[in-house]
This record gives sequence, C-alpha cells and structure tokens, in this order.
Amino acid sequence: MKSLLAIFCLLAASAAWAQPADHGHDSAAMAQARDHLMHMHGDSLNYLVIGERLENQVHDGDSSLVWEAQGWVGYDTNKLWLKSEGLYDNEANDTQAFELQALWSHAIWPWWDVQAGWRHDFEGANRNYAVIGLMGLAPYWFELDAAAFLSDDGDASARLEAEYELRFTQRLILQPRVELNYAFSDVPEAGIGQGMHTGEFGLRLRYEFRREIAPYLGVAWEKSWGETANLLRAAGKDTSETSFILGLRLWY
Repeated sequence: MKSLLAIFCLLAASAAWAQPADHGHDSAAMAQARDHLMHMHGDSLNYLVIGERLENQVHDGDSSLVWEAQGWVGYDTNKLWLKSEGLYDNEANDTQAFELQALWSHAIWPWWDVQAGWRHDFEGANRNYAVIGLMGLAPYWFELDAAAFLSDDGDASARLEAEYELRFTQRLILQPRVELNYAFSDVPEAGIGQGMHTGEFGLRLRYEFRREIAPYLGVAWEKSWGETANLLRAAGKDTSETSFILGLRLWY
C-alpha cells in the first residue's frame, strides 16, 4: 500500500508542473494572456475517438483479442469520457473481460485532468464501481492514467497505466507500456488477493501510414503476485505469460 501511496503522491506533484513560460513571466500577465487566447479561439465543442489497442495476442498456441478504446466529447475544461477495454478468448469463444467507464473530466492544469464517474464490469463478478482518477502528461512526456475504484460490495482497488513514445522517425514509433493493479482487500470470487496482484509490461512498435491509422507488432509480459498467484497455482494456471502481438491503432 505504501508503494501505491507513493505513486499517487508523485502524480499529485507532477500535476503542479508549470509551463515553461510561467517561470519567466508574471502570473497575472500569464492569466490575462490565457483569457485572451480563450476569447480569440473560443471554447467550442469537440470530440475524439481513439482505438488505443485493437490487437491479437498469441501465447502458448492460444490467441486472444484484446481491445482498449476511449473517446471524449466536450469543451476545453469539462468533458465526458467513455473508456472500454476487454479480452475475448478465441479458443473458448468467450469474452473473458469487458469493462466500461463513463467519466466526467475536469481540467485542473494544462497537462492534467481529474476524472470521476462510474465503471461496470460485464463479465466475471458483474459489478459496478465508483471511480476517481487523474490523467495527464508527467514530466519527460510520460502519459499517465491513475484511477481508484470502489465496488458496490465495498472492495477498493487501484490501477496505474503509463506509456511513453520513442520516435525513431516521424512515422516509426516504439511505445513501452506498463499497467499495475492493486487491491486493498481480498476478492476471492474474482480470484484477486490483497496487494499488488497483476502487472503487464509491453513493447509495441507501430508505423503510422497515416496519423489516424497505425499497424503495430509487439510483445507483452503479464505477471501475477502474492495471493493472486497462489490462487492461479491452485487452479493449475501459470502466474506469468508472454504474448506476441499484432494490432492496429486508430483515432478519429
């Protein structure tokens, strides 16, 4: 739990990261300039839809379809976000995970949004959750998405996702990605033990034929720890897994 609190403290400190111009100019002058920019360009209604991960993962002769998509509609300060992710097992012809989030997002800094709303898991425990999170761009251009969840059964958990883009050219991009999941209590019916229970570490190399369309290849390593790993062993399952990836990234 201490490690998770340290992560959230780091995110809170990063949220205070000022723009370079703020260090060299009077704060009142910067506020006036931003007000003028807002007046000139307006606060118009916009939207964006991103298929961040639409991929086939192959591991030990089996394959799964994995998706992570999100989109928003709104204004510069306030937006409605929809996020969905899940996994479909091709061998079992069954959806193993399917999650949907609806979040109100409010800009608290040019680089950061605070988000709050609702999440529903359609598979497994079939639960609802209250969500609060922080999403934005940390120093050195790390994209972070941190969220805490409280289920309708009172179980609390948290998730941290971090991504970074290494540009070899304007079109060829290597993207390291990390996802960590923490549970504040045991959830036996979901096969989850207290503590840092699962993590995924991946590398994806994509080529942007157009900015909106980018196929990619990659590899991902998923690992379970603690009581979650013990439950997997008791069920005769592996506690770690390496997958090879073929996918497509889209945005509109």
